[in-house]
Amino acid sequence: MKHDRLKKSTLFSYATTAIPLAMLGLPLYIYLPTFYAQNVGLSVTMVGLVLFLSRLTDVITDPLVGLYNDRFESKYGKRKPFMLFGSLVLLISFYALIHPSKEYVEFWLLGFSMLVYLGWSIVSIPYLAWSAEITSDYHEKTRLSGAREIFTILGAMSALIIPYLYGVSEDANESLGLLYMAFLITIFLMLPLTMFGVKESTVKKSNPVGFKELKALWQRVPSLRRLQTAFMLNSLANALPATLFLFYVQLVLQEESQTGPLLLLYFFSGIIGLPFWTMLAKKIGKRKSWLASMVLASLAFVFVPFLSSGDLLWFAIITFISGLSLGADMALPSSIQADVVQKVQSQKNAYAGLLFGIWAMLTKFALALAVGIGFLILGAVGFEPETPTALALTTLSLLYGGAPVVFKMFAFWIMRGYNEKQ
Repeated sequence: MKHDRLKKSTLFSYATTAIPLAMLGLPLYIYLPTFYAQNVGLSVTMVGLVLFLSRLTDVITDPLVGLYNDRFESKYGKRKPFMLFGSLVLLISFYALIHPSKEYVEFWLLGFSMLVYLGWSIVSIPYLAWSAEITSDYHEKTRLSGAREIFTILGAMSALIIPYLYGVSEDANESLGLLYMAFLITIFLMLPLTMFGVKESTVKKSNPVGFKELKALWQRVPSLRRLQTAFMLNSLANALPATLFLFYVQLVLQEESQTGPLLLLYFFSGIIGLPFWTMLAKKIGKRKSWLASMVLASLAFVFVPFLSSGDLLWFAIITFISGLSLGADMALPSSIQADVVQKVQSQKNAYAGLLFGIWAMLTKFALALAVGIGFLILGAVGFEPETPTALALTTLSLLYGGAPVVFKMFAFWIMRGYNEKQ
């Protein structure tokens, strides 16, 4: 691992793969549930249940992908072959997912969403683990994570702009088709830049670990469990609004035509805020900076349940303020995780892939909970997108704006006790 300042070319080459992954991630989390509920005709309860079950498989597959990636050795490197294979799985399975069969739709959604999430894991887990091996410097890891997350935001913004430019942003079916083509083009352009632009560091031969060693690691490094728990709760707080965004803007604010501009505002705000959080992390540390971002987002979002039709301007202000915290949520937790990986790797054990596998699993488990909690509760109160009742709209507002604040405050309380030196 290198201790000097990373070159800009290294940052750029590493970060480029984040663009296609983000362009795929946005439709998965925002458009796909709406597509299957509105265009395909499944009930919101069934969509929530199936996606929840499919994402639950990541509880098993993500740690396993990380575990076997740590043990994998080839003349082409440890991380790169996994990323290439995962990209092929994504290309095939995502195409099938957005072109469902007319029969057995529930099983089609379940099977191919499981394959998409598996392909995503095979790409993203080695990609994240690689970041802990490119540099061992405390602040350079933040720069590397920050570069990756800036490109992630740029990819997400591109995914928003493309359907908007083609005038299909309000049509989940058309948007998914366009975004698949965008993913196809960018993965062929960006992945080679990462593969050939960044060399895998020569990591000393280490002992592969299993789940038994992981349990011992949790006991030896108690702050690791605290970090992972806080990260999952904070991810859940972010996933609920992402899952319910289209329904909230269309039905509560009644501003369906503004979904694209509002999402662009949110991600643009995230780009603006990221340099500030990076600078703040250098001054007061990553943990305190992340805590500050949680407080800022919560103070803004606590007003969301009180909004209704005609409050677009207030919602835009809240979107901008909460978006400022996006950069911190994306860059700082993974950078803290990379610090932990570096510390435990020095003990001659290969933990990077396994720990980032668990990291990815927690992210997707939070998304699964968001879909499960959101859609199942909405289904329980009789939510119908075409004719929503007053109770359904109130429940939607509380799920979209109230519940995330509660989860974020739990994450804040847990992360307060995190000790970077343990």
